[in-house]
Amino acid sequence: MADTLSMNQVIHAAVRRDVARTERALRDLRAGDVVRARQVRTAWRNLVRELTHHHEAEDSIAWPFLAARGFDALLLEQMEAEHVAMKHALAASSAAIDDVVAAPTEATAAAAADEVARASEVINGHLAHEEADVEGIMGELEDDPEWKKAAGKMRPASIVDAANALAWMQDGAGQRERSSLRATVPGPVVTVLTLLLARRYRREVAPVWR
Repeated sequence: MADTLSMNQVIHAAVRRDVARTERALRDLRAGDVVRARQVRTAWRNLVRELTHHHEAEDSIAWPFLAARGFDALLLEQMEAEHVAMKHALAASSAAIDDVVAAPTEATAAAAADEVARASEVINGHLAHEEADVEGIMGELEDDPEWKKAAGKMRPASIVDAANALAWMQDGAGQRERSSLRATVPGPVVTVLTLLLARRYRREVAPVWR
């Protein structure tokens, strides 16, 4: 594996990190702690937002582009099917976490943690499959002007959304993820956007994991 991760892999690392710490937070939740339950739900909803944007962009832009270039249609169908399974797993976990907020008991927290653990298997299985079988294809297209144009369309819709996404990708990241991010997005840009425009993430989500 190369020392530098792609932006896709940096995003995947953030997804894996958030799923794991959500499960841990639910298993550690004290009965009656509705404040903590709401915090965990806030962070989970942020993860769902980021992951949904990521996989919907792949479904609407990346996979059709690769299909038009003649890449393995069966593989791309598998990617889409795994995204559907992931969507259902996210929804089931979200509903279980809502139950914890409504009634923060040991039973509801354990049930939600179990649901997130099941979602983790679905999500991590898909991410590993994509990295093993699709990441190389996208890497080969890195210098292709048409692919660059398509990849640009997969970015967040607004600069504020981009800033919050950058803050999320860095929260809890290791040195490899952080340096890889700055290899794709200039360090000063990352710093300025995170400090000036990622207010929502820094105010609402980051404190959950402190």
